[in-house]
Amino acid sequence: MHIRKYDFNYGRRQLMKNAAMGAGAGVLMPLSKLFAAEQSIAKAYPDELMSIEMYTKGKIKPGDFITAQNVEVVKDLLDPIVYDQIKTMNRKIKIRATETDLTKMFPHEYYEATMRNLRDGVSGKFNAEGNVVTQDGKNWVGGMPFPDPKTGDEVQANMAMSWGRGDYNQYAVNDTVFNPDGSKGYSYDLVWAELQVQGRCDGKVFRDMDDLVRLQTVLFTATQDVAGSSFLSTWYYDQRKFPDLYGYLPQFRRVRQFPTNQRFEPLIPGVTWFLSDAWAAGDPMRTWGEYKILDRKPMLGAFNSNWGGADSDNWVHNVHGGPKGETFFDVEYELAPEVVIVESKPTGYPRSPVGRRLAYCDVRNSLFCGSIRFDRQDKPWVNFEAGFGQYKAGDKEVKGPDGKHTAWSWTYVMSFDAQTRRMSRIAHQKECTGGYQSVFRQGEDEKMYSRFFTQQALQRLGQV
Repeated sequence: MHIRKYDFNYGRRQLMKNAAMGAGAGVLMPLSKLFAAEQSIAKAYPDELMSIEMYTKGKIKPGDFITAQNVEVVKDLLDPIVYDQIKTMNRKIKIRATETDLTKMFPHEYYEATMRNLRDGVSGKFNAEGNVVTQDGKNWVGGMPFPDPKTGDEVQANMAMSWGRGDYNQYAVNDTVFNPDGSKGYSYDLVWAELQVQGRCDGKVFRDMDDLVRLQTVLFTATQDVAGSSFLSTWYYDQRKFPDLYGYLPQFRRVRQFPTNQRFEPLIPGVTWFLSDAWAAGDPMRTWGEYKILDRKPMLGAFNSNWGGADSDNWVHNVHGGPKGETFFDVEYELAPEVVIVESKPTGYPRSPVGRRLAYCDVRNSLFCGSIRFDRQDKPWVNFEAGFGQYKAGDKEVKGPDGKHTAWSWTYVMSFDAQTRRMSRIAHQKECTGGYQSVFRQGEDEKMYSRFFTQQALQRLGQV
């Protein structure tokens, strides 16, 4: 007779116990030890938390689709807005096997920086002002500061310190907005560029700007009515400070400064997202507060999502669902064995229309796969769903900064307004209008700085 060491519900019970105790990640052993030893995460969790087939007792397995006909089986594994989309809007999601290799969940350079810190005994902490520093009080050196997050603040810091987890990232993007009846309302192309100033994978400080953490620019290249509009955010290392926000609007032909405490307005007409939504960390960390881990549980999400390059030369996923069959991307979900649900509130914005946010974060790499924004009446407002993963599918592959390892980044975003039923369907593309391409690389910072991250650059970019 085979005697099981753990009964079927052991993993879920232990996750709830860990949440109550404020313990770190892992059930059978601490995830931090596996991280340092570069071992499979399968050693940290019992089988039913690693296998959707075991969790559902054979009702769902990798390769199956979650549809309105079987979604009740996994309702407790989905965020409520995704559940509603499947149940009422003809959305379907393909299930893939759970990833166990940590090296596939990060950009290679960011993973190596994190491992270097673990080997050298370098770890993060919060100083008196609530900013991330090393144990000797210096600004953070790069990589993930809290590989084994135990609090909501630590989870949030892992996302806030480096959005794209690279020293320079440039994304070619299309945002198509769908009306409730499934018709297309808007379609925009844009370039989103990020230059990490500190907390870089190379351990350096760009231009000795030790008071900054990043520079970020968004440039709209289509449609014609918004082409040339651009916005530059200068982010301070002190997470209590609002970024400086400058914008160039072609109709005024000048750069002007915008108020940055008004983070809850669309940059352009029709879109459902705010700057505040990006990365579930679109505002300085300490302008929000009351970070709490509400739950630890297994969940389904696009934690290691499929890459659109398998289906399209421009990396765009196929689509389905909604009134006209175009509302949702075809994406894959997997069962993450341990997801923390982090609640936070916009404490630095007294006029904010947002009451709170829930972010669903995978403890394997401290990244969200979705966040729900609630209004002041505590009604669900917008679900900001994102997929992340390696840019590889079969014999197709995009290389990262070193030209050897596979590139890793976000693959799509779907920002769904649950109150108006409008969708911003955002594709991370190879190229967008204007000839701008997606770029993952280190070095050439001076070239990119001059091209994207000065007020003079904004005016030059606007001449389209």
